[in-house]
This record gives sequence, C-alpha cells and structure tokens, in this order.
Amino acid sequence: MEDLQNKLQAELDKFKAVGKEYHNAISQRQVLDGQLHENMGVKTELDLLKADGEVFKMIGPVLVKQELTEAKQNVNKRIDYITNELKRMDDMISNLDAEQDKHKEKLATLQMQFQQEQMKAAASKA
Repeated sequence: MEDLQNKLQAELDKFKAVGKEYHNAISQRQVLDGQLHENMGVKTELDLLKADGEVFKMIGPVLVKQELTEAKQNVNKRIDYITNELKRMDDMISNLDAEQDKHKEKLATLQMQFQQEQMKAAASKA
C-alpha cells in the first residue's frame, strides 16, 4: 500500500510540473501575441507613409533616420518570426495539454487502486 501511495505522489508531482510548464507556455504565448499585435500596428502605420516619408528608429535615447523600405523589411521579418514562435508555442501548449490529460488519467487509476487497497485493508481488520 505504501508503494502505491509513493506512485500516487510521484504521479501527482509530475502532473504539477507539467501544469506549471503549461502555465508558463500560456504566459509566453500571451507576450508573443501582444508583440504581434504591436508589430501589426507598426506595419499599418508604415504602409500609410509615402515612399519619400521619413522613418526614425530609436536606438537607446537617440533617434536614427532609417530608410522606409528597410523599416518595412524589419517589421515584416519580426512579424514572420513572431508568427512562427506563436505556432511553436501553440504546438507546445497542445502537447502539454495532452500530457496533462495523460497524467490525470493515470492519477485517477492510481487513486482508484489506492481506495480499493484501503477498503481491503479495512475489511481485513473487521
């Protein structure tokens, strides 16, 4: 019975670890989503500029002039990168979700076995 209790505790610890990882992945995804939204706004603003429009990039406390085409390319590259990271995060979240479900099922099975062992032990004492 003690062995079963140890298995139950180990499985619970695994479940908690996966849950923590899942919540971290969700947080990272939210940050990426915010960055994507911000970059889409920048892209929209850059698209409104005329070809001879001036764009400045902030580097530390200084504004440095930048070519419009270069600025658009940089924003597009960032959007592509963030989109790929979002896809990777979604895949990771999906995998972690499946892993959590697997641990839940195993926990339920172990809990049932543990309860049956307790009932057998109580019946043998009576």
